[in-house]
Amino acid sequence: MAPERWLWENPDPVRDVHRAYVEAGADLILTCTFGGTQVRLERAGLAERVAEVNRRAVEVAREAAGSEVYVAGDIGPLGEFLAPLGRLPYGRAVEIFAEQAAALAEAGVDALYIETMSDLNEVRAAIEGARQAGSGIPIFATLSFDRHGRTNMGVRPGQAAEALQSLGIDAFGANCGATLEMTEGAVAKMHEVAPQVPLVVKPNAGKPHMVGREVVYDATPEDMAEYARRFVSLGAQVVGGCCGSTPAHIAAIAEAVKG
Repeated sequence: MAPERWLWENPDPVRDVHRAYVEAGADLILTCTFGGTQVRLERAGLAERVAEVNRRAVEVAREAAGSEVYVAGDIGPLGEFLAPLGRLPYGRAVEIFAEQAAALAEAGVDALYIETMSDLNEVRAAIEGARQAGSGIPIFATLSFDRHGRTNMGVRPGQAAEALQSLGIDAFGANCGATLEMTEGAVAKMHEVAPQVPLVVKPNAGKPHMVGREVVYDATPEDMAEYARRFVSLGAQVVGGCCGSTPAHIAAIAEAVKG
């Protein structure tokens, strides 16, 4: 089941997850809207409820965040190739992103966070759509760099930093990724290219592997804390965790970098 349909039908567990990360020491949490665009909600039978789903996600996150923790509206990739590689025109992609961004902004998020991107054209479309929302709230964007130090569409970290810096967004960086070491290398290169830009780093909790039928990530909370310190030294101002990150990982990161 799509996370957004789960949120729509049964929001209590989602709120509980948000609250667990807040209690672990997070200063910012993301809405459960990674797949909250029309094109992805269509697969969950919710294509006509983009505004409602995104608004409800913000409400649930706010209920957990209270008044002390920021809430960012999460915007993930569309899951389709943009033309010319695919059939989705750039202008239509902008419209799709703008619809979600407007819903998140109207619901009162503190920032729009575009993440797990691999194609620079799709990042540009998402940023353009976010700006069309007209809210003036901060825009962050992160790409995912994998085994060869590039995204799966071949984008290098330095190339991404140059492009995102030219677009004038508030912060950018890396999330997800194959390993902590690879994310560190990507962040170092981005900082080298754009040393004045605040970086966002949200890596996976190490590399996943199967234990029986369960996916297990190999980085301990202590590992994540150590890399968090390194990320901060490379210019990161927002540090967190992506796939496999538990509240214990976030607690260790918070202890390592706060203050």
